[in-house]
Amino acid sequence: MKKLLCICFIVVLAFSCNTTKKSVESDPDLVAAKKQDTVRIANDEIEYEIIIIEPGFNFWVESTARPRGYYDQSYLESRNVVLVNEWNNRVLQPQQYNTNLYEMQIDYSPHIDYGYEVNYMLYNYFVYFQLKYKHRLSGFLPRI
Repeated sequence: MKKLLCICFIVVLAFSCNTTKKSVESDPDLVAAKKQDTVRIANDEIEYEIIIIEPGFNFWVESTARPRGYYDQSYLESRNVVLVNEWNNRVLQPQQYNTNLYEMQIDYSPHIDYGYEVNYMLYNYFVYFQLKYKHRLSGFLPRI
């Protein structure tokens, strides 16, 4: 019984020492992000828009994802090309992949400058998707 109690105490102690996470209750932006399930990613200059309806994604971006500016745009674009291609391949194979997860193709061209925000949010959606559903879309491990 003492061994079990010590293990539980160590686990509780390890979780209680985590001071790097933001407190949801104390940050109004995180509270708002948690409530919002639809994210619109757009570049109005080139009339490009992605709408993500994924419970928890907006909260995850605000609380867990690397901050804007961590990756440069060329990095995000190169990863998005690979991830979008794999995503679209899975959409085209409904007999092999879950159609509830891979519903629609993504029209993404490496020859168009979508801007930083579109690339940042798209990349982070792929990271979130891979972590949440445990589906790897490429040879790259999802980074957070």
